[in-house]
Amino acid sequence: MKTTSAFKSKILEIVKKVPAGTVVSYGQVALMAGIPRAARQVGNVLHEYGDTVPWWRVINNAGKISTNCIEHTALNQKELLKKEGVKVTTSLTIEIEKYRFRPSQKLIDSLALPDDYVGLLIEKYLI
Repeated sequence: MKTTSAFKSKILEIVKKVPAGTVVSYGQVALMAGIPRAARQVGNVLHEYGDTVPWWRVINNAGKISTNCIEHTALNQKELLKKEGVKVTTSLTIEIEKYRFRPSQKLIDSLALPDDYVGLLIEKYLI
């Protein structure tokens, strides 16, 4: 059994909360985990622990499927998203703002983030 750090555990918990039919960006997950600018690390965690969470709901902030993982392919991600009602183009793009997961205030509060991170989260992803 793999052991996880607090950061990895938080990423996994956040991704588990993303509802079917919605997507988040790697950067959004990183900010919600309290470590802005850790988008690449979010991808690494999902690569390692993806089988335990709905990894396919995480895309890049440009609205594009960007995985290059052998186990979790871009086409596999596209099909999983389509099954949830997310429209994915042939070029693997998604209207990210249309499908973006917008966390409730209750969820934001539960993240126990510093006030400036909460402000940034609201500014970037909720307004």
